[in-house]
Amino acid sequence: MYKRILLPTDGSNASQRAIAAGVDFAKAIGAEVIGLTAVPPFHTFTMDAAMLEQTKEEYEMASREHAQRLLDDVSNAARDAGVPCTCAHVYSDSPYEAILSTAREKACDLIVMASHGHKGLKGLLLGSETQKVLVHGSIPVMVHR
Repeated sequence: MYKRILLPTDGSNASQRAIAAGVDFAKAIGAEVIGLTAVPPFHTFTMDAAMLEQTKEEYEMASREHAQRLLDDVSNAARDAGVPCTCAHVYSDSPYEAILSTAREKACDLIVMASHGHKGLKGLLLGSETQKVLVHGSIPVMVHR
């Protein structure tokens, strides 16, 4: 069955629920989990207010701290369930590519991630990282809603 499960997180409530479900599933089948969060790299020219107000060093320090808080949620859930866990923080402008790349690099055989459920025009305009992972990846994906 599955041995290594990737749990990407963006810190949303939906993502938190997917982490809990992924850890519970990993425990039930004896798998390990890998937590992942991806944040955009610093750009000098951007519309992101956080980047406009910070130096590159300040932004990177703040993003590392934020990523660590998100990954601590995965680590704590796994520890509480007795599931082996490692975590990764990557910089990427394309979260779905970071998810797929990390899954390949870490030899994951399942990705468990949330669907935020955006429908209609909002879903079309925003796009869905989950949808992109499903379309562009070859690794099985369990979508949690």
